[in-house]
Amino acid sequence: MNHTATIALAGNPNSGKTTLFNAITGARQHVGNYPGITVERKEGSLNLNDTRVNIVDLPGCYSLSAFSQEELVARKVLVDERPDIVVDIVDATKLERHLYLAIQFFELGIPVMLTLNMMDEANKKGLRIDTEKLSTLLKCPVVETVARSGEGKQELLEKALHYAADRGGVWEPLEISYGADLDTALNAMVEKIEAARFMTNRYPARWVALKYLESDDEIVTAGRSIGSVAFELEEMVSEVDTHCRTTLNTTPEALIADYRYGLINSILRQDIIERPQQVDRRELTDKLDNVLTNRLFGPLIMFGVLYAMFQITFTLGEIPMGWFESFFGWLGNTATALIPDGMLQSLIVSGVIDGVGGVMGFVPLIAIMFLMIAFLEDSGYMARVAYMLDRVLRMFGLHGCSAMPFIISGGIMGGCAVPGVMATRTLRSPKEKLATLITAPFMPCGAKLPVFLLLIAAFFSENEAQIMFSITLGAWAMALLVSKLLRSTIIKGEPTPFVMELPPYRLPTLRGVLIHTWERVWQYIRKAGTVILAVSILLWAAMTFPQLPENQVNAFNQQRIAVATNVMDMEQRSTQLEKIDNQEAQATLRYSVAGQIGSFFEPVSQWAGFDWRTNIALVGGFAAKEVIVSTFGTAYSLGEIDPEEAAPLSHQIATDPSWNKYTAISLIIFVLLYAPCFVTVVTMAKESSWGWAVFSTVFNTALGFGLAVAVYQVGTRLLT
Repeated sequence: MNHTATIALAGNPNSGKTTLFNAITGARQHVGNYPGITVERKEGSLNLNDTRVNIVDLPGCYSLSAFSQEELVARKVLVDERPDIVVDIVDATKLERHLYLAIQFFELGIPVMLTLNMMDEANKKGLRIDTEKLSTLLKCPVVETVARSGEGKQELLEKALHYAADRGGVWEPLEISYGADLDTALNAMVEKIEAARFMTNRYPARWVALKYLESDDEIVTAGRSIGSVAFELEEMVSEVDTHCRTTLNTTPEALIADYRYGLINSILRQDIIERPQQVDRRELTDKLDNVLTNRLFGPLIMFGVLYAMFQITFTLGEIPMGWFESFFGWLGNTATALIPDGMLQSLIVSGVIDGVGGVMGFVPLIAIMFLMIAFLEDSGYMARVAYMLDRVLRMFGLHGCSAMPFIISGGIMGGCAVPGVMATRTLRSPKEKLATLITAPFMPCGAKLPVFLLLIAAFFSENEAQIMFSITLGAWAMALLVSKLLRSTIIKGEPTPFVMELPPYRLPTLRGVLIHTWERVWQYIRKAGTVILAVSILLWAAMTFPQLPENQVNAFNQQRIAVATNVMDMEQRSTQLEKIDNQEAQATLRYSVAGQIGSFFEPVSQWAGFDWRTNIALVGGFAAKEVIVSTFGTAYSLGEIDPEEAAPLSHQIATDPSWNKYTAISLIIFVLLYAPCFVTVVTMAKESSWGWAVFSTVFNTALGFGLAVAVYQVGTRLLT
């Protein structure tokens, strides 16, 4: 390669930017339909002719002002890394709104190329856009693309590289007139900024002045640490603000936005867009939204969709789940036959196969659920769910944007609390963010699913979909009630307004849905093959060592000798010997490190119906919730006398006399609410502080245990 070039992809949320990034680079970043999906910076690369092209996918943002984390990240990349060109991805059906970000790029001065995306939808609506004329007026290249199909991506790359080479990295800031009220102040501010070289090593002088007039917190705060000019600029802004409020009944920030939109309208009025004559024709999206987001029918349809999703999952997943159970049963039997008795056999069969197999057995159910979730996300319906939930969330001191962290965390089953906690970055209010961050782990994430599925199969097999639906509703209810409690006590504050762009409905592509499903399923499988495997082996060791003392082993051997000597009936002898073997296996497990830990907590945990063996699984669940199932698998395997006759884990639990349906309900509640997994706790600390992360761990565990005790005690004492 002779040289390299860096292209930054930018655009509003739901402009198709990330889809185009995937089409260009082949990356597999998930595509959704809600603001803020690309929270972190993503990169890809490719070779074009003799150039190595690096593509940076910037977070979706509406402006370059410091109103959100996404806008700050995008601005920082542009200013600090100086990509060769910014390709602004614009929704061709919403040109006026999306050009607002492009105008700010022009004012910053960085080389910009405009990409009119979703041209297929624009054509369906009868819109005809004169791209050549638009390019002439904006003085930058304009290309048409359809990101979903990859149409236009080659032209985009070639024109972007050609234009970047022509500009040679030179920034040429656009100067817009903001009227007599602001232009005079701007010119005076620019003069001071240039004279003092105030921030001009990073930004154009006029752009800094505009940021001061827009009350950009990041620029104003940074300026105060540089020099006295900052305070002079703030005084000038205060005077302008007073003047605008007095004479125009507006603010400088609003005035700047008005003039930018005025510029956009003046450009578009020059016959840029030819619209169909039937301007009053209602679009399909509007018709669907009138029903799907209706105040009465919308929530009913939403609950119906969720319930149907669970019903389909269990109906279709039952048979392949049986195949997986049979496979791991066969694998365990084969390993038992091939590996001599001893520690190695115990490690492979009990630690690895039964531990990991218990988690892997739920792959069919989880794959089906992820498939349906991917379809709902890519169709645009998930954004409507967030929109409808805003009405409810406000009653509990939350924000409409809290819906997406909840959904991502598993609010519609199968998510993950780690990206859910990270998604709280889209919340502008620190207090709303904190309340959301603490309660998002209540959601039934993909790691908790195997635990719920195991207990449902053991005790509620006749009502699987209904129980799973109830768990989901219960998780939402607890998240909302706890949020209300927090927002009324230790995290008080006023709610902020909610604005969310609803993307048009789209028919998801089969390829896109399958890719998104596979990404999530593979993440689950990979976790089972790495984290869960490692923790399963560690827990197997903890449940195996130290070995039972010799005197206790001898006592069991004496019992065997007595039975062999005194019991003549072969069948009766076999039964009694099997009983002794089972007692020894249980005694060995209880004597182990894990057994002693579980026994230590048993005097307290028994109030919720948890015995020492359940305690072992719950302690392991602090590392990852899937470990609960793998620990049960290992624990029951270590206590299993004849591996070849081993029943499925759900059957073993159902027939264990220490279990009943109230124990199962109690455990479901505790697992749903207790401490987040370790990775989530670390993420919470990064997004807030270690103090709040520890608070969440302790508070959630105490809340979960208190409710589990209440349910178990009421169930066993009053309802039986």
